[in-house]
Amino acid sequence: MGFSACNITGLKTHLPGGGGRVTITVMQVTIIGTGFVGVVTAAVFAHFKNRVYGLDVDREKVKKLRLGEVPFYEPQLAELVRDGIKGRRLTFTSDYKEAVRNAGVIIIAVGTPSAPDGTADLKYVFQAVAALAPHLKEKAIVAIKSTVPPGTNEKATQLIKRVTKKKFFMASLPEFLKEGSAVTDTLKPDRVVIGTNDRWVADRLIWLHRPIGGKRIVVRPESAQMAKYAANAYLAQRITFINQIANLCERNNADVREVVDVIGADKRIGSHYWYPGLGYGGSCFPKDTKELAAYSRSVGEGDGLFVKLDELNERRIYTSMEKFERQVNGWEGKTVALLGLSFKPNTDDLREAPSVKIIPLLTNGRAKIVAYDPKAMPLAKKIFPYIFFTDDAYQAVAGADVTMLLTEWSELTHLRLGTIKRLMRGLWFIDTRNQYDPVKVRATGLSYIGIGRV
Repeated sequence: MGFSACNITGLKTHLPGGGGRVTITVMQVTIIGTGFVGVVTAAVFAHFKNRVYGLDVDREKVKKLRLGEVPFYEPQLAELVRDGIKGRRLTFTSDYKEAVRNAGVIIIAVGTPSAPDGTADLKYVFQAVAALAPHLKEKAIVAIKSTVPPGTNEKATQLIKRVTKKKFFMASLPEFLKEGSAVTDTLKPDRVVIGTNDRWVADRLIWLHRPIGGKRIVVRPESAQMAKYAANAYLAQRITFINQIANLCERNNADVREVVDVIGADKRIGSHYWYPGLGYGGSCFPKDTKELAAYSRSVGEGDGLFVKLDELNERRIYTSMEKFERQVNGWEGKTVALLGLSFKPNTDDLREAPSVKIIPLLTNGRAKIVAYDPKAMPLAKKIFPYIFFTDDAYQAVAGADVTMLLTEWSELTHLRLGTIKRLMRGLWFIDTRNQYDPVKVRATGLSYIGIGRV
């Protein structure tokens, strides 16, 4: 099988020339890091008949993955992993030599947590680079999928050159996955971004992604890395913007949902991604915006937008909870039912979830907490052993003075309001995701509190 990169539909590239024909039968791909991005990437590439190694230094995690046990919840992923293992296309290991020596493409997908000063902590990236370097084969491609600031590839290149004389190539393959739909996002992305200055590398990475949908965009590595931060910061900005509008709506009898309908009809703006609530959470938006703010400061742009975005989001939950506390006349002595604990539906991820900050605030306010989540409770029970958990939403609200919807799981956005009213001791229904019609809630006798709602 062969093709010219220039024949790929939707290809955009800054590279000169038409590219050569690429003839490959089966490619061996190694994914370093078996977190959310790494396991999804490994499973999908194995699904497309590549020989894939998932490499991680955590031997316990590797042991479970070999049995087909994915350590987090993501729709469709466990089935895909088990299928790859059964077909002997997907192997998990902690042995760098085994995983790297025959790999044509090595993809680094380790974590890049924020350091105390907000910058990206790249120690895991460079540890992976140092460990793979002695085992590289000639003309291997090392692609960084982890979210890293521009300039990281050059540092990685110098690190590898200290260890080997073999010819190799560095590239960038930023990911744009959404938890809860990561498998679908990988199979049918809007775009596949390839960061490289080399046509030969671009051709091979385009070939690797041949069964996957979306536009191919080939750019400089620095542009690819900057684009990942830019995309997440822009979406975070939309959330922050509409939260600020919601604050104003609460002071002037406007309804934020109606405001969204109006501005969304403008083709320049669009109706997508307006989510008034308690701020953006999860593993990416808070981290990436904070890192972009830190990067801005490091290059002399510290008084710009990204620093303010981070500041506003950090304060959002605390100011919202102070408002709710006033509205319900204090938390002390009240039982609060929390519906939804994960930061978004279809995931068990609690990283930067509103619940993680709200539970301590309620505890400090001397409230009793009863919680329910379809998937996140096993982890939540380890983090918060001092609160009560139930088997469904109706058990959670039974006897509660306040019900607070935190996550828009489908089963939590279609509750029987009459039953909720009958089971609760109090009347307060706080809808932090604006999923319920205030008129219908109030018609049952409950007292509705939303975000920027009338």
